[in-house]
Amino acid sequence: MNNELRKGNTSDHLANERTLLAWVRTGIGIMAFGFVVVKFSLFVKQISLALGKPNTVHQYGYSAPIGILMVITGALSLLLSLVRYKRTTQQINNNSYQHSPVFLYVLVITLMIASIFLIAYLVEST
Repeated sequence: MNNELRKGNTSDHLANERTLLAWVRTGIGIMAFGFVVVKFSLFVKQISLALGKPNTVHQYGYSAPIGILMVITGALSLLLSLVRYKRTTQQINNNSYQHSPVFLYVLVITLMIASIFLIAYLVEST
């Protein structure tokens, strides 16, 4: 048996692992959505060219940088969730768990900024 699981309560460690897996799913979802945002711009350009309306879509849009920001945010959430998992494991083992919402605030604020830019781009392009 792993030494880390011998210390602390097993159910606490399993809950910590489930939380990590939930953050991994969230990170993958954020990255997938960022990828879709980047590729949707290309799709719209191709459709407008196929319909014979090449000037319908702006040449320089913001969807690519916003999508890239979302992919980076998803990747950072994966890294930060792993750091948080390891730190929580150590705190459980030491019976000194301290809740810290910093990771959540950083993630939510970054996604809100990306959302604001995406909304502004959508309003501008309509």
